[in-house]
Amino acid sequence: MEEIQSQSDHYRSSSSSASSPASRVPSSNFFYLRKPGALRQPISFEDSPDWDDTDIEVKVEQGGADSIRTATTPVSPSLSKLNSGSLPSPPLPEGAIVARKIAGASLVWRDLTVTIKGKRKYSDKVVKSSNGYALPGTMTVIMGPAKSGKSTLIRALAGRLPDSARIYGEVFVNGVKSRMPYGSYGFVERETTLIGSLTVREYLYYSALLQLPGFLSKKRSAVEDAILAMSLGDYANKLIGGHCYMKGLPSGERRRVTIARELVMRPHILFIDEPLYHLDSVSALLMMVTLKKLANTGCTLIFTIYQSSTEVFGLFDRICLLSNGNTLFFGETLACLQHFSNAGFPCPIMQSPSDHFLRAINTDFDRIIAMCKNWQDDHGELSSVNMDTAVAIRTLEATYKSSADAAAVENMILKLTDKEGPTLKSKGKANFVAKIAVLTWRSLLIMSREWKYYWLRLILYMFLALCIGTMFSGLGHSLSSVGTRVAAVFVFVSFTSLLSIAGVPAQLKEIKIYACEEANQHSGTFVFLIGQLLSSIPFLFLLSVSSSLVFYFLIGLRDDFSLLMYFTLNFFMCLLVNEGLVLLVATICQNIFWSIIMLVTIHMVMMLSAGYFRIRSALPRPVWMYPVSYIAFHTYSIQGLLENEYIGTSFAVGQVRSLSGYQALQSAYDISADVNSKWGNLLVLFLMAVGYRILVFILLQFRVRKTLSLRCLFRCNQNTNNPR
Repeated sequence: MEEIQSQSDHYRSSSSSASSPASRVPSSNFFYLRKPGALRQPISFEDSPDWDDTDIEVKVEQGGADSIRTATTPVSPSLSKLNSGSLPSPPLPEGAIVARKIAGASLVWRDLTVTIKGKRKYSDKVVKSSNGYALPGTMTVIMGPAKSGKSTLIRALAGRLPDSARIYGEVFVNGVKSRMPYGSYGFVERETTLIGSLTVREYLYYSALLQLPGFLSKKRSAVEDAILAMSLGDYANKLIGGHCYMKGLPSGERRRVTIARELVMRPHILFIDEPLYHLDSVSALLMMVTLKKLANTGCTLIFTIYQSSTEVFGLFDRICLLSNGNTLFFGETLACLQHFSNAGFPCPIMQSPSDHFLRAINTDFDRIIAMCKNWQDDHGELSSVNMDTAVAIRTLEATYKSSADAAAVENMILKLTDKEGPTLKSKGKANFVAKIAVLTWRSLLIMSREWKYYWLRLILYMFLALCIGTMFSGLGHSLSSVGTRVAAVFVFVSFTSLLSIAGVPAQLKEIKIYACEEANQHSGTFVFLIGQLLSSIPFLFLLSVSSSLVFYFLIGLRDDFSLLMYFTLNFFMCLLVNEGLVLLVATICQNIFWSIIMLVTIHMVMMLSAGYFRIRSALPRPVWMYPVSYIAFHTYSIQGLLENEYIGTSFAVGQVRSLSGYQALQSAYDISADVNSKWGNLLVLFLMAVGYRILVFILLQFRVRKTLSLRCLFRCNQNTNNPR
């Protein structure tokens, strides 16, 4: 303890001298004016200044738009008194929109420990014996440096840890050890995928249709309440991603849209992982003021944060400070400043409290010390960061465990868990058929607006069909044209299938949207696949009809309506199979670059084994014939199209002899002589389209099962405090 005390005194003196401008300029020329008319005194970083209460004037405008205006009049209530609730809120004018009240819930965690195998270098414990609570109508922030266990703790409270995690300890909701049912809580990820081609109101409305049961009027009301709660009224009818003539929403508004999506369910508890992620100072302050308004409606807010400004820090109610999984403090935000001062690390003036906290407990500063230990500036050593942070962490942890703040937390936990409160109930889900209809209609709307992924692809298909058709036009129907027509059909099927790789970004975006919605139980694997299939059918049918008509008549294939319909249907099934293949590869790779590389490789192998470069029966039996030629959809599509064109036809050889279409193709392509074999090829294409989607279902369902097993583990570990 003597070593810790000496190190603490050293840090206190060094941080004060290093931070003070008096160390860089003469003290006689640098003063801090405490009050008008007071004597000028040099800045002292040993003690915090006595700040006067900053008075504010709260103005509620018509329509519910709030604005906070600083004022100097003594009649306005002080900010500290407003936050503490000692003064009543100003009366609302007539016609003002009042936010809907939310019945919050208390959340308590006691001796919560989380272990993740391989997460830490020296220990698997990511969170160690954490205690804390969150009350209705308050904002509880979990703060700490990177890899301190912030996200792990909030995910443990919400039941969203990975499968490799193990949880020990107890979690109480309204004094009851039970898992939170669907709709009683919301969770906002650090990074979420929004649908840029929808407006804010449309996006939230479709989300409400997926989440909520009941009538449409109730869902519209929930959407409008969420828009009002997150102050998105000015952006409600704007596209999230914008278009070529209008920019999309700023990052701050996008973040508020993701929070509004969870507010549609009107949850009792809202978890947010890094609400200020990638936000500037103005957007961050606006976000926290909006969340403060939301907390005042009664909702329980728990979120993580890495760093904040002084203004944002003043809006927090309670803070849980973590470092390397250890709880260094839990309690009121102002008490945290006093805690650091008691431990020997007072916060210097003109420095943000969160910056000071992270400076004291972030071990990454030790690397900066090692880099700067030999540096010198014009006035001496760079000694602003010359303390061992491990000593500071041990000092703060030891001080907190023996402090009155830790005892107060334990007393509050006992009080909150002593009596059971109302049990949270599930709010119900939308039915299965409604979810499929919503996803199908939403995907159709997205396709109609995403010109880069869909309409541009239609133009490319038409252009490719026009190029191939004009290149192979005027072939005639002689025996010598058979080989050239086979080449034209092969090029058409192969190149159009290869061109479908342009849809990889759209498929990846749909998978990310599904993953986000499935994590919040808004959607399901089967619902997603059925909706994606039904919505893609009109677009693929449009592609097949337009491209087939251009190619069919330019090449000069047989003039028969039934043959034209089969050609279109065959090409449609080919595109449907290819879409399933693209979806399967995108699900496996989850990356645009590797998805494109893998798809190009697969298409090259399938084209080589399709029977054009070498007749299928002559292919080497290992690998190329079995199994590659049998799993290449090019083979069945080209076979069906050639059988549709040549079976039942004949070519005159001289004046007496004639040659059937099957015999004419024997040297160019391997087909069947059966008249109905083309329908067998069409059936194989249909089964392949279904098979690819079954594989996608298995892959996605496997991930869902891992999540479900994790939730069961979380529920069991709440009931029993023993490791598995």
